[in-house]
Amino acid sequence: MRVLIAVLLALMIFCKSGAAEPSCETLTVSGNPEYPPLLWEDPLNPEHLTGAATALLAEIFEPLGMKLEIQSLGSWARVQRHARVGELDMIAGAFITSERIRYMDYLLPPFTRAPASVWVPKDQVFEYRHWPDLQGKQGATLINNSFGQGFDRYAEKHLQIVGVRTIEQSFAMALAGRVDYVLYERLQGQVKLQRLGLAEKFIALDVPVSNEGLFFTFSKNSKCNTFELRERIADRLYTLTNSGRLDELISEYTARYLSLRP
Repeated sequence: MRVLIAVLLALMIFCKSGAAEPSCETLTVSGNPEYPPLLWEDPLNPEHLTGAATALLAEIFEPLGMKLEIQSLGSWARVQRHARVGELDMIAGAFITSERIRYMDYLLPPFTRAPASVWVPKDQVFEYRHWPDLQGKQGATLINNSFGQGFDRYAEKHLQIVGVRTIEQSFAMALAGRVDYVLYERLQGQVKLQRLGLAEKFIALDVPVSNEGLFFTFSKNSKCNTFELRERIADRLYTLTNSGRLDELISEYTARYLSLRP
């Protein structure tokens, strides 16, 4: 009887430990495909994303012995839907909003900050000092894009901003006079316009609308999302960001992106 009880106890402990730590050898990751040099669709493998953010993530996970599957899901809005229902483990770059924290866990620290600019055609420059200066004007940006909780709330109440599927559409609308400005991150706007051959046609107004931290996030519904794994990632992330590694990757991947044919 004592032997039988010991066997049963051993089985219970084994089952508990197995339930507490589900197998997670590969993580599915995606992000905003309109975000060079941090993220964009790999032209050689359109089902996947490439960029400085995924390269940094690979360096974080390599010593942990885990594989990454970097998926391109077609649009930023679709990426967020997949994360919400747990069909995606991680997002490689997201700002904090009250809606997103309901379905994602944010990994600290942020891996970079992303000042967002008001982009206008050079012949349509207007004075911009703070958010109210955008009232009465028509703007454009990506569908479901966020520029921080404060600006998002203000824009919802006071501004007219149309969401489009690609940022190229937003810039084309501005050139055609259909919108007055484009909201887009400063770094991403610079490299995107340079590759499109439009760098001389647009200018980013001096004052950013926001300067938010950009985070790696876990879907709350991901089986890989455990406290232990988040802690291990945070340690690697802190070491790499403090070493300036992301700046090196941004330089490398900016050159790669600009070398692509439009």
